[in-house]
Amino acid sequence: MSIHPARNSSGAFTSALPFRTPLSRTALGAVTLIVVLAGCAGPTGSTAPAGTEPVSGGILDVSISAEPGCLDGHGISATQQQFLGRLIYDNVVTLDEDGEIAPYLAESWEISEDGRTYTFRLREGVTFSDGSPWNAEVFGQNLEHMRDPATKSPLAAAYIAPYVDGTVVDEYTFEAHLAYPYTPFLYTLAQSWLGMNSGKAITESPETLCQNPIGTGPFTVEDYRPGQSISYAKREDYDWAPAWLEGEGAAHLDGVEVTLVAEPVIRHQSLVSGQYDLTENLAPQNAAAVQADPNFVYENLPRTGSPYVLGFNLARAPFDDLAVRQAFAAAVDTEAVTESLGFGTYTPIDSFLSKESKYYDPTVEGVLTYDPARADALLDEAGWTGRDADGFRTRDGARLTVEVPTVESSTPSPLLVQLQGEARKVGFDLRIIQVPQAQLTELRYAGDYDALAGVWHTNTTDVLFIRYHSSEITGERIGQNSSSVDDPALDALLATARESDDGPEAAEAYAKAQHRLLEIVPGVPLYENPSQFAYSRTVQGVAVDTSHPVPVLTYAWKAE
Repeated sequence: MSIHPARNSSGAFTSALPFRTPLSRTALGAVTLIVVLAGCAGPTGSTAPAGTEPVSGGILDVSISAEPGCLDGHGISATQQQFLGRLIYDNVVTLDEDGEIAPYLAESWEISEDGRTYTFRLREGVTFSDGSPWNAEVFGQNLEHMRDPATKSPLAAAYIAPYVDGTVVDEYTFEAHLAYPYTPFLYTLAQSWLGMNSGKAITESPETLCQNPIGTGPFTVEDYRPGQSISYAKREDYDWAPAWLEGEGAAHLDGVEVTLVAEPVIRHQSLVSGQYDLTENLAPQNAAAVQADPNFVYENLPRTGSPYVLGFNLARAPFDDLAVRQAFAAAVDTEAVTESLGFGTYTPIDSFLSKESKYYDPTVEGVLTYDPARADALLDEAGWTGRDADGFRTRDGARLTVEVPTVESSTPSPLLVQLQGEARKVGFDLRIIQVPQAQLTELRYAGDYDALAGVWHTNTTDVLFIRYHSSEITGERIGQNSSSVDDPALDALLATARESDDGPEAAEAYAKAQHRLLEIVPGVPLYENPSQFAYSRTVQGVAVDTSHPVPVLTYAWKAE
């Protein structure tokens, strides 16, 4: 078996073309520190007493803070897909307990010497829950579905952007052709958003995949009520879990019942009362109480990728001015904001890449610091020297206003309220604009905002390309460069990094890119992106995904 960690357009998927045997590449050395994110790879959590056998049956009741509105991972970027996707989807590859790329629906793969051709040998005997087979043809259909404009993919399409076309060599051999060497390719294929859909469903009824996704995973969607609940049922003939899960055959649970419980206090209360067995997003204010309760397991695991950032829109005033961006960053006491929001469970950060990510450069620390005096001086230099009756800065009679749209709720975003207070101290009028989710999406894609608060989890350092390369500014394709960063020097560094073999060249390019971002200041980094969940100790066999630090329930069971 030849397994090589890899490299991260348009074109056509073609089948039955002549097979060209690729040359094996020199092993690249896995980009695996990416998954230090979990700090607990492989099966973890509550463990059964020695000699205790798993109990079959039962329904696991789960509360969830939000649901994605669509269950087709190719068409969404919702954080909850990390957890929900593992219930119904399998991936071409996985990250094992050590964070190494490992077999899943592909048994092995080879990479050509030029890094542009991947030949996958696929697992035989796997079927989708609609009875259709998994094979090379279906692999190609999935790649095309990800980038089909009709899918409106906000994530998967970007992750496979270098993919040009594919060749079905035989029933279980697929050859993927890339436009250029792309080191993160295999890592993206391991992510929950890139799970494999039924080829039959993609061909016959792709419009149904949001409501009724068809995967090869351990559970199937039995009933989906958007905005309310999702019922999953055990798939009796499942028998192809990845080796790191250390299990065989079908799931132990009869099913999983997921209920939307938006209010954090209710999620906590309903967990400790026993109404739910697990909550996917425990509010930080309840962490200490749950942690102190011997009846529960509490996890607080950092995600790799981008930390929480208030991202500026560099394409329009006032953040088209570097001095204003620097001033806003200097005005925010990140440690105070983090402590207030996270109740001691959040970790402040002053860079644009999570410290858990591969190639994080610690020399970036201490550049963006809380310095209100410097913020005042920078705004003076930028011409914002006036003050109106409310104390906000003005220039040529106009107030220094920053509008930040967010999803409407009964109370404004606590994060934005905190930032509003911090920015006001030096004269910024930060206005929180609450709008429905659909309108927020429209504003986001139209670039009609001054700043957006957000976070971006991925298992590869290529997150810097996705978030800040100029090709990722939304145009014909939905991009994720919401700060509209268009910097040739940064572009060159990020392109070099994604095309380089894992090692010194990539490390140097990523380090320089991190420092270049501190010079551009496309936003204010705030705190690491945590995965916080808790569950009853009556739930055994909960694993933690190494690609995303979320619970995996394939072989979980409920003790009697």
